Amino acid sequence: MSRTALRICPLCEATCGLTLTVEGTRVTGARGDRDDVFSKGFICPKGASFGAVDGDPDRLRTPLVRRDGELREATWEEAFDAVAAGIRAVVDTHGANSVGVVLGNPNVHTMAGALYPPVLLAGLGTRSVFTASTVDQMPKHVSSGLLFGDANAIPVPDLDHTDHLLLLGANPLESNGSLCTAPDFPGKLKALKARGGTLTVVDPRRTRTAKLADRHIAIRPGTDALLLAAMTHVLFEEGLVDPGELTPHLQGIDELREAVRDFTPDAVAGACDVDAPTIRTLARELAAAPTAAVYGRIGSCTVPHGTLASWLVDVLNILTGNLDRPGGALFPQAATDRTPRPAGPSHGFALGRWHSRVSRHPEAKGELPLSALAEEIDTATEEGEPIRAVIAVAANPVLSAPDGDRLDKALGSLDFMVSVDPYLNETSRHAHVVLPPPPPSQSPHHDFAFNTLAVRNQVRYTRPAVPLEPGRMAETEILARLVLAATGMHGADPSAVDDLVIGQTLGKAVKDAHSPVHGREPQELAALLKGDTGPERRLDLMLRLGPYGDGFGVRPDGLSLTRLLAHPHGIDLGPLKSRLPQPLKTRSGKVELLPRPIADDLPRLREALRHRTDGLVLIGRRHLRSNNSWMHNVPALTGGTNRCTLHIHPEDAERLGLRDGGAVRIKGAGGEVVTEAELTDGVRPGVVSLPHGWGHDRPGTRLGHAAKDPGVNVNQLLDGSLLDPLSGNAVLNGVPVKLAAVATL
Repeated sequence: MSRTALRICPLCEATCGLTLTVEGTRVTGARGDRDDVFSKGFICPKGASFGAVDGDPDRLRTPLVRRDGELREATWEEAFDAVAAGIRAVVDTHGANSVGVVLGNPNVHTMAGALYPPVLLAGLGTRSVFTASTVDQMPKHVSSGLLFGDANAIPVPDLDHTDHLLLLGANPLESNGSLCTAPDFPGKLKALKARGGTLTVVDPRRTRTAKLADRHIAIRPGTDALLLAAMTHVLFEEGLVDPGELTPHLQGIDELREAVRDFTPDAVAGACDVDAPTIRTLARELAAAPTAAVYGRIGSCTVPHGTLASWLVDVLNILTGNLDRPGGALFPQAATDRTPRPAGPSHGFALGRWHSRVSRHPEAKGELPLSALAEEIDTATEEGEPIRAVIAVAANPVLSAPDGDRLDKALGSLDFMVSVDPYLNETSRHAHVVLPPPPPSQSPHHDFAFNTLAVRNQVRYTRPAVPLEPGRMAETEILARLVLAATGMHGADPSAVDDLVIGQTLGKAVKDAHSPVHGREPQELAALLKGDTGPERRLDLMLRLGPYGDGFGVRPDGLSLTRLLAHPHGIDLGPLKSRLPQPLKTRSGKVELLPRPIADDLPRLREALRHRTDGLVLIGRRHLRSNNSWMHNVPALTGGTNRCTLHIHPEDAERLGLRDGGAVRIKGAGGEVVTEAELTDGVRPGVVSLPHGWGHDRPGTRLGHAAKDPGVNVNQLLDGSLLDPLSGNAVLNGVPVKLAAVATL
């Protein structure tokens, strides 16, 4: 007999509510939850394929431990014994920094991935931390840290109320949004146009989003910062700067005016391939709109001036008075945020507190560039020990980082590696221990990260839709045991990790004069927490101490886990509201418009005015039915338009002797790949596009469907040397490549 169960979709950042059809313990269908307070029934092909993702037969069901060179099935006890022995031997002999921790994108899509890696990092004490952020979004974190004092204070466009939206390097009709959590992003853009608003898209490709736009600007890849700097120049030059109510909260506006003096529309037009009159029009329309928001994403982050582009996105919102006002760009307030503190000067944000060992890359937000992982393993220096062990949690850097071939070899040389992953993939195949989490239907879900980026304040939680299968271990328990095994507490009850965090959190809260539990006893408060598991008790703690919480009885109508469970479709907390100056944590207590690291990097942007790369440049692309490298093993999500082909304009193809469907060799600084050419005028001349996340052709994996049509790894064209220096983010877009026709694939 079938039944239904609710589940928040974990397959992209939109976090849509799903209604699952379950037969026995198998998910047989998924549709949008029309009563969900946030998504209101919207669903995309990924969500509709939840059952196929959940039931993929290639998912690992038991741990694997390497014996005599081969990965073999083992018990959970054997697996964690091996982890404890392998990690502690490296730490005891070579020190904590010789253990690298690599966190992949799926971590932010699970409760376990949000709750336990911070405890692991604190317990290990390693500075060798690498995440997917430095091939994706780190420029936005750095620019937010420098502007607002908090790397996680990222304003999002008020999509439901804005009159004018300028998108750069973003394709939400296929990505569903990124660093902007918005179910039915396509519907919100159509609603914007229906109410008479304007949508402008800046992108080298005529994407599905660009086709919807009122104006599409086919910019030259990698020049977003130049365009935005010129728009900023126009605002000053034409007297269009009007911060309005923001003015008392700003510092450095005169210095900013001087800093962009050289970036005139005429000066940048040739580099951007956007003519000066168009640049002036973009700036004037932005300033004239009743409300407006500028939003830049991966195309403007994964370029040589990614941090400057991210900074200028917010600068334009600020100068036009559109930051922190309805219809502009606002700071979300998640239910699990910390208790709001009074506004005022704070600790600020610092870069480069330590550096990588080989190339001396500065840390950003506690992380080193993922591009540097291979050299940190395979290169000896006098600056400390190389990485000798890796803990990879939901990470596949062999495909997601530049020069996967080098990293592939480096991972094979490690003394020890443990991978938490449901698949034996291109990275986890190197592990000495693989710890497989259960399918998503068997896990609870709350979006800790994405609610801090949501376009409407709300809170939702779903318990597992299906009971944990015999022989499986909950992902939360896997990571709790991993913390214990890696930090010298192997064998302790995994609940000790949750108890430790709860005790530490309450211990700080009762000493905080701004906390609703100031002066109370931590033990008394801990006894009041509800929940069937340690993770649920931690969620209850965060809700009750958060900005909407009951404060452990101080506000009877406030949030708690008990109240949330009584609302299975979620609780709507209202539209985004103006919050300044409360989110600011800068040393001045103001928005610091021209932070020193930004000012020091501007000469490099001026240099870009004089140097233009000739020949073809490469950009990536996203498909609606995929998310990086982790969905290509599901037949329902591959095929059709979701293929690994090289998009090239017919004019470039004719000049190079390439034909539609023919084989083409692509050569970059890091290597070469051969794939199929797909002629299209959807990409501008001089630009070619290859999707990321492919390259499933390495031996030793267990990805049956993905291996049938493996595609090629676009990141193999990169040697890892190109980084945005402020953030350490890999440059993945606008990189030079050479093409040649080949006889056959």
